[in-house]
Amino acid sequence: MSTRGQRFRLGTRGSTLARRQAATVQDALTDRRREVELVEVETTGDRIRDELIHDLGKTGAFVRALDERVIDGDLDAAVHSMKDVPTEGVEDLVVAGVPSRGPDGDVLVTPDGTTFDSLPEGATVGTSSLRRGAQLLAERPDLEIAPLRGNVDTRVEKLLAPGIQAEHERRTEAERERKEKADDEEYEFPYDRTTEEWFEDLSEIERRATEREVDTEYDAIVLAEAGLDRIGLLHHVEYERLDPGRFVPAPGQGALAVTALDGETAETIRSEIDDPPTRTAVTVERTILSTLGGGCVAPIGVNATVKGDVVRTAVRVLSRDGTEEVAGTRDLPVHRHPSAAREFAEELRERGAAELIETAVADARDGESEAVTQAEEDGGE
Repeated sequence: MSTRGQRFRLGTRGSTLARRQAATVQDALTDRRREVELVEVETTGDRIRDELIHDLGKTGAFVRALDERVIDGDLDAAVHSMKDVPTEGVEDLVVAGVPSRGPDGDVLVTPDGTTFDSLPEGATVGTSSLRRGAQLLAERPDLEIAPLRGNVDTRVEKLLAPGIQAEHERRTEAERERKEKADDEEYEFPYDRTTEEWFEDLSEIERRATEREVDTEYDAIVLAEAGLDRIGLLHHVEYERLDPGRFVPAPGQGALAVTALDGETAETIRSEIDDPPTRTAVTVERTILSTLGGGCVAPIGVNATVKGDVVRTAVRVLSRDGTEEVAGTRDLPVHRHPSAAREFAEELRERGAAELIETAVADARDGESEAVTQAEEDGGE
């Protein structure tokens, strides 16, 4: 890969979000005068769309198939959402590139712009993330947390579908009534546009929502801002950015990982697309997650940002119902951020995080977990 112009095969999942993310890496490498081909690979997580991710048995459901193709030599590299990548490394495979990070926080998406604190008592909020569910309950124990799976656009469609379908039905019924009362001079049509005109003004995702069948009517859903932004939906939905101090993001959220075999290819990728501050921040987050343990089944939020010569780091570990937690913030020195992150995590373990995580692991082992792993929080974001 060291020769300019050499053909380069870059693996990606086939979802809209995954392809958009891979395209940013493709563009960065193409800018270096390389011919880059995107290759779609179906993963275990893609095939099992209607089951909660804990039923897959282990983390990495959206990662392994891609990385196996890299190891076998079919691909030169693969693009992943960083938070999908297990903290346990694979022999001979490295995270070769960590591009500049996107937004790292969560957003509350509602049909009408309602804020989190204004949600009605007992509101149904959709998420299949252990972390998000626990944090929501810690702030609002009255909420009903309901499972929500699918790619980012699918999740938004599930939120919008009941309201849009009800509006479509009202308009259709009104037009039917207008035809029946065509001779009634006193009848007043309640809308200023026909149903067809109304439909034409809907966004693409709203139109798709008119045809989606849903089992649960959500008052709100929680998603990663980066996922919505990357597929161009942020300007088509009503949302509120959630305070990252109250809703600490998942380790690696908003960041991408480009994996490759250790060697010249990896070194070239790093030199061309790596963003050092982002790599430092996600290294801190993933080191803390790895040291805490239980990352696939425990509600853990870790967020780090490089601020000069320190890495400002926030951690929140909760019980699944949000009633117990161990949290902390600390400025870690950049020059020894991996070891400082491990020390911080060990202190949190001693303060009670270990017990919370052990309980979560036991619950998952007993088949009691009702939410998915952090790695699948956004179907790939």
